Amino acid sequence: MLSNTSKTNKPEDRMVEGLNRVVVTGLGAITPIGNTVSDYWDGLLSGRNGVAAISLFDASAHACRFAAEIKNFDPTGFLEPKESKRWDRFSKFGVIAAKQALADAGIIINASNASEIGVIIGSGVGGLLTMETQAHVLADKGPGRVSPFTVPMMIPNMATGLAAIALGAKGPSSAVATACAAGSNAIGDAFRLLQLGKASVMLCGGAEASITPLGVAGFASAKALSFRNDDPLSASRPFDAERDGFVIGEGSGILVLETLEHAQSRGALIHAELVGYGTTCDAHHITSPTPGGIGGAEAMRKALNDGSINPEDVDYINAHGTSTPANDSNETSAIKNVLRENANQTPISSTKSMTGHLLGGSGGIEAVACVLALKHGAIPPTINYSNPDPDCDLDYVPNTAREQKLGIVLSNSFGFGGHNVCLAFRKIL
Repeated sequence: MLSNTSKTNKPEDRMVEGLNRVVVTGLGAITPIGNTVSDYWDGLLSGRNGVAAISLFDASAHACRFAAEIKNFDPTGFLEPKESKRWDRFSKFGVIAAKQALADAGIIINASNASEIGVIIGSGVGGLLTMETQAHVLADKGPGRVSPFTVPMMIPNMATGLAAIALGAKGPSSAVATACAAGSNAIGDAFRLLQLGKASVMLCGGAEASITPLGVAGFASAKALSFRNDDPLSASRPFDAERDGFVIGEGSGILVLETLEHAQSRGALIHAELVGYGTTCDAHHITSPTPGGIGGAEAMRKALNDGSINPEDVDYINAHGTSTPANDSNETSAIKNVLRENANQTPISSTKSMTGHLLGGSGGIEAVACVLALKHGAIPPTINYSNPDPDCDLDYVPNTAREQKLGIVLSNSFGFGGHNVCLAFRKIL
């Protein structure tokens, strides 16, 4: 175990001339291990496992019959019954997490500030459940019976659109669809808008709900999923030698970002500062990362340079850590490439070991985890880690959370298509 100390950081006066500093003032989370931020954090620290047999549909004929579903999900109190019927599941997750985050930030949107507040929510797939359901309607009952809400429910920008409508946010609005990097790209893009003064406040993150017959079958056919049907609780095992694929999850994580000046002007409680954003493309393969994690390493390096951070100042990395053979070994190589002699002393963990892989929603909930780690001085574990892999030989915080003062943390997200993102957060002193 590492000692309860942090490396020396000197973040004061780090503002690049002409760019605003950006801080995190609100958090929202709907996850397989908790439907509020506090429940989610308690679940992370206790090693709560969100994986179970699929209940959303009959998976008996599927090669993979388990997932990390949202439990006890009740939109009552957040959404009107009519809204709930006309929204895809991924949009419900995104809007509710956004409402949580805005309430945490203590911001009330009104006519005087609406144009300064924007929304960017990423999704890798969007309304897959709606698409599948209405395809069956088309085949079984004909085109005249297809719902008029089909297109608005399934398009991946609708979590953003519905969140903006529900909150009254009229500022910059967009959606990102960079597969499993989408949530982190959304946060990074919002960060840039705030740095440049194009908005004062941004709600950003990711949302996904792809635990459907087609979603599970498609990833299974691609040999991307774990097939441990006899022991699903141990299926998500990032960096472990016996990992055999990821566990599909669902949910949403949303941050409220705002300029430091705006946050200070209203006396906001600041959770952390976002200081760096790096994004690259492997330009290599539709699903496989570049050997050696070269693209991921460059994204990490860009995030460090963006935040004027030295490699030795990184105190913790929330890894992409999918539990697939290719990702985990390549990400380990990427971390070594960037941190070099400091790699062996830097704690790394994959919270996907508990939540499964939320695809486009993963970057959002993992950014929330990073902010909470900084705030509380604690590192979530990588559970199910029991068999070391010679190709994954770093400190993965196995099985038990660790108390440690943190100054700088990184969050990695890599997606199909070769998309790589790294976000760098700093503790507010």
